Amino acid sequence: MVEITDNAAVELKSLLKEQGKEGLALRVFVAGMSCCGVQYGMSLEDEISEEHDLVVEDKGLKVVMNKDDADNLLEAKIDYVDGPSGKGFIIDNNNGGGCNSSSCGGGCC
Repeated sequence: MVEITDNAAVELKSLLKEQGKEGLALRVFVAGMSCCGVQYGMSLEDEISEEHDLVVEDKGLKVVMNKDDADNLLEAKIDYVDGPSGKGFIIDNNNGGGCNSSSCGGGCC
C-alpha cells in the first residue's frame, strides 16, 4: 500500500510538530486525471470516516485515503524533495500510469 520515505517521514513529523498538529493524518487523494496519468493531492486531516476511508500507518504516521481512491494508490510512495526546482512532498506512483502518447502527442502535460 502507500509507503512514506524516510525523508518524507522526518519532514512530515517536523511539520506536524511545528504546527502543533501531531495527531493529524496525511490525507492523500486523487485530484484529477490527464494524459500523463493520475494527479494527486495531499492535506492534513483530523476527521476520518470508518465507512469511507482507509487508514495506513507507516513510520509512525497515519495516511488516510478514500476507499474509492485506494486502487489508484496501491504502489504510491510519498517522498520529500529539496532541489533546484524547489522543495516539497511528492507522490510517486508506478501504478498511476504515465504519459499516453496517443492522447497527448508524445509530450507529457
